[in-house]
Amino acid sequence: MKIAQFYDKDSIRLGIINADSLIPIDFQGEMIDFIKKGQDCRPSGKAVGLDRIKLAPSVSNPSKIVAIGLNYIDHIRESKGEIPESPLIFAKFPNSLIGHNDFITWDVNLAKKVDFEAELAVIIGKTIHNCPKTEVMKAIFGYTCANDVSARDLQFGDGQWVRGKSLDTFCPLGPWIVTSDDIPDPHSLKIRCWLNGQIMQNSNTSMMVFKLPELISFISKNFTLIPGDVVITGTPHGVGAFREPSIYMKDGDEVVVEIEKVGRLVNICRTI
Repeated sequence: MKIAQFYDKDSIRLGIINADSLIPIDFQGEMIDFIKKGQDCRPSGKAVGLDRIKLAPSVSNPSKIVAIGLNYIDHIRESKGEIPESPLIFAKFPNSLIGHNDFITWDVNLAKKVDFEAELAVIIGKTIHNCPKTEVMKAIFGYTCANDVSARDLQFGDGQWVRGKSLDTFCPLGPWIVTSDDIPDPHSLKIRCWLNGQIMQNSNTSMMVFKLPELISFISKNFTLIPGDVVITGTPHGVGAFREPSIYMKDGDEVVVEIEKVGRLVNICRTI
């Protein structure tokens, strides 16, 4: 099942994606409420073409966005890094969330080297703490696409990653969630990123160093995960910072993240 958040006047509603349309469902609340309550998906209205609605981020106001660095073998090679002994964890703040077709925006007086990172995002479905690896997959509600937008000048200049990763609009998430029952093996998905129609990242989630059972079990041993929390699981090779010469996003650029069986997340860049 593909389930999305969309804007209905001043509120957010939920709908089921069917081909190129969305069918609203009979539910009052946002995605996190839906995940917690485990409601069914009774239709409430006629199908509407996706070109006639505005999608919201796949989840809004999660308690946390947990991000993972250096979790793809090919990305570690291009950055001349070393394979971590345990997952490298940092945070992106919820203010960074935007949806499909929203603008990635930044002040050029603050950051000039803004990079793209295609990532598989995991949406947590139930509260877990110190979760065994064998139970992790049962705790996943579904998957979506993420772009871990990164101001490299801030990230590398600060010596820690949170500020450069958490500017407003720096976490596009969408276009919808594919529930976990529709993706029995999240470790064999093509993951790609295009910048202005040119493919920049082209890899597979099989390249992850820490697969989801180990990764999410490790996270849960350090802090409790609750329904709607987002875990973005690292990016593959091809990011702009490690190219020769480096390539960074600029005003007017279109960036696309596509993950097999999940969807295609499109955003446009705007500078101020």
